[in-house]
Amino acid sequence: MRWAVPTLPMNTQNSTLTSKNSKLSPTPMLPSFWITGPTRSGKTTRLIEQIAQWGETLQAEFVPTANPAQPGASMLVFASIGDNRLALSEQIAGATQGRYAVTTTTPAGFIQDEVILFWPLLVEQRKFKAQFPLKLRPENEQELATRLWRDRLEQGPLQAEGWREYDLVRRSLDFLQLAALGGIPAEEIAPMLQEGLLPAMAAAKLWAGIGAALIEWRDWCLARGLLPYGVMTELYWRYLLPDPAYQAQLKQRFCAVLADDVDDYPAIARDWFEHFLALEIPGLFTYNPSGKARLGLGADPNYLAGLSDRCQTETLSAPTDSAFSARLGEMLVSWVQEPLAIPDLPESIQSIQAVSRGQLLRQTAETIAAVIDQGQVAAADIAVVGPGLDAIARYTLIDILTQRGVAVESLNDQRPPMSSPLVRALLTLLTLVYTGLGRLVSREDVAEMLVVLSQAPSQDIDQPWFELVRIDPVRAELLADHCFAPDPERPHLLPISRFPRWDRLGYQAAQAYEEILQWIGDQQQQQQQRILRNAVTLIDRALQRFLWRGNHLSYDQLAVLRELIETAQYYWEVEARLQQYSVASAARARGEALNQDVGRFVQLLRGGTVTANPHPVRALASARRGVTLTTVYQYRVQHLSHRCHFWLDAGSPRWLTGTAMLLGAPLFLQSWSGRPWTTEDTEQFNEASLARLLPDLLGRASERLYLCHSDLAISGQEQVGPLLTLVQASQVADAS
Repeated sequence: MRWAVPTLPMNTQNSTLTSKNSKLSPTPMLPSFWITGPTRSGKTTRLIEQIAQWGETLQAEFVPTANPAQPGASMLVFASIGDNRLALSEQIAGATQGRYAVTTTTPAGFIQDEVILFWPLLVEQRKFKAQFPLKLRPENEQELATRLWRDRLEQGPLQAEGWREYDLVRRSLDFLQLAALGGIPAEEIAPMLQEGLLPAMAAAKLWAGIGAALIEWRDWCLARGLLPYGVMTELYWRYLLPDPAYQAQLKQRFCAVLADDVDDYPAIARDWFEHFLALEIPGLFTYNPSGKARLGLGADPNYLAGLSDRCQTETLSAPTDSAFSARLGEMLVSWVQEPLAIPDLPESIQSIQAVSRGQLLRQTAETIAAVIDQGQVAAADIAVVGPGLDAIARYTLIDILTQRGVAVESLNDQRPPMSSPLVRALLTLLTLVYTGLGRLVSREDVAEMLVVLSQAPSQDIDQPWFELVRIDPVRAELLADHCFAPDPERPHLLPISRFPRWDRLGYQAAQAYEEILQWIGDQQQQQQQRILRNAVTLIDRALQRFLWRGNHLSYDQLAVLRELIETAQYYWEVEARLQQYSVASAARARGEALNQDVGRFVQLLRGGTVTANPHPVRALASARRGVTLTTVYQYRVQHLSHRCHFWLDAGSPRWLTGTAMLLGAPLFLQSWSGRPWTTEDTEQFNEASLARLLPDLLGRASERLYLCHSDLAISGQEQVGPLLTLVQASQVADAS
């Protein structure tokens, strides 16, 4: 049962706005707006216009009577995700020229900032230990929960046939986050799972065990000042938001609230929006009925739509300058649902068809290159969108288009850091400096490390990376075979003289190997003398010594190295916090615990848990100059649009079944009926998602659409997806 968060009455004290020129005559409360419309109908533009209007009214003419000495209250502007926030901030700054105080954030960022900012209030209210809170990243959360639940996982209630340990922990933590986003106490999770999930999925004792484990996890984190996102979210809606002192601060800090694309917001966002409205702070909310891309991942768009009852509603129309109207999108949905009624598609929708997927990828790339060469469309105006863009497709398209001189940008690739040889080399270096990690390193790892770390310093940024390497792969394999001594406790590199024919390596390779050997020895000595504080310092030293050195690093290389540094910093901040609660032992005095921490860190990265992108090092939307490769989900949540679309794997069943949805997510929606979620419910959910996806995605292409289909999938199976009839009814594109 969802807990109701108390709201303030509309006529609260100290909430009247008065004119500067006449403080005796109150001014009526400004109206709030609910802006609804299809994709690209101008909702964000309308939001920015309202910021300018309210900026003039709220900051030039009116001040709160309760505290007229503080005219600096800002307008609070929400975007659905971080990338959208950056783009929205740029648009607001360009439209208003910085004349008004505007604070931009996301629902997740707002919760985190508020909990951190008002942590002393929570400490006083909940009697937590007074210490500075430390946010937990998902990978830290996964690892620490696994360690905390070790006994439960091995011989306790957290065991389910057919479930991997990793999946069980991840799903359990997802339940906690979904409950928090839905305004549901953690104590209610187990009963909801027992009522809502079919017995065939797992026994009732598993759900009871998960519920008890999540309560233990939440209390364990709070006792140590560790804040995973799910725990922070529950703290915010359950304790901070209803607090009168906090509500008074909201009134003083913000004079208006605006939220773009609330169809991607969690249920608890409505709670704090209603608090703003109850405080007579005007609001504006935009809503896309065909959006709802995050439904199943914590968003509750139908519940957010209830805000419209408290606002003036404005309905916008789809753009008229596009070849794809809103009506065509609706017709596309009806044709998919009734394939026999489909007519010939317009010329603006064409198809690329092949037998195998490899042929399809090549034909797609050739068609893209052809339309660019002919001057029909610029590379930056093309997007390749698919329900699941695997590594093979990304590599093939990038390789072919790059050879044709076409720039390509992969949107939020989110490959794990271990996919980069730079990261793998640095992790191998850790296993050679710290003891007890010999089982985590192999000869192949050492050979790759020697190649990566043997870059020669160069100021020529146009020189290819592989031409800077002093130890090539062949010499690296020879050195690893003859000069690497594996050992469970102390794996190490031997002097180059242990290779009988070391003279055949050449001067540059021999010199580079000796430099690496000497550097590792120096770090081992400093580590034994406690001069080397932690692995973050070692990684930074290795970057400065071997990988930076004036060499040019591409954006992708720089991004993955920043991701590694950020992950390492978070990891050891958390470990330092945990050490405060562990009893000092002889093992830690000997440094063995530090070695264990390094080993867990290496295993964490090699397990592929870390896939999030680091903080951006360049602008996102404004920097795109090439063809965009992206998944359907990423494209929709970032609200992108292009002149020309290529829908990859148009005949794949994943257009229907590939909808992102966390296990049990429908149970945490406000509209859940209370009955078990069945297979039929999942089918209806997928069909409704496809009915929204098609008009939304089609509305983001303004001129041309290519349906790219291969008879056989990458697995060799025949593809019979919901869009196959559209492929067959479209004209085959001429790639010449």
